Amino acid sequence: MKLVILDRDGTINHDSDAYIKSPEEWRPIPGSLEAIARLTQADYRIVVATNQSGIARGLFDTRTLFAIHDTLLRAAAQLGGRIDAFFFCPHAADAGCPCRKPQPGMLLEVSRRFNVALDDAYMVGDARRDLEAAAAAGAKPVLVLTGKGARTHDEGKLPTGTRVFQDLAAFAAHLAP
Repeated sequence: MKLVILDRDGTINHDSDAYIKSPEEWRPIPGSLEAIARLTQADYRIVVATNQSGIARGLFDTRTLFAIHDTLLRAAAQLGGRIDAFFFCPHAADAGCPCRKPQPGMLLEVSRRFNVALDDAYMVGDARRDLEAAAAAGAKPVLVLTGKGARTHDEGKLPTGTRVFQDLAAFAAHLAP
């Protein structure tokens, strides 16, 4: 199975320091939905793995998170894209949760549920925590320069083997020419 795991905020859609708290606040990054469609058409399975501490902070509930993800699913499907699953960590950063990136727990759960080794899977994100989770889980780390990605790149200290792309569209074009 060909697998791509995507971070959500800053990778697929615009990020916000105030959090994405409703479907109305969700806005795709130009080219990201087309990238998901391109990967889908190249027979990649697409999974979203996202930290969502806004739930623990009381900014939104899981029903709202599911509505946001439904908006993403429908928008991707309109272009021929498919997202096979969403995984999320609802805990705050200080909760010590093993599924919250940069910990590998969420990615290991993807591996378990899809019955696939992660050594050939890609984890695409805009933050060092995405890349560190990928490296710890044995996946291939990919940094996109959207969202917090340019700052992450400039700060350096990326895990060994991290590939860097301008955005999700450039990554998809590389993977599925």
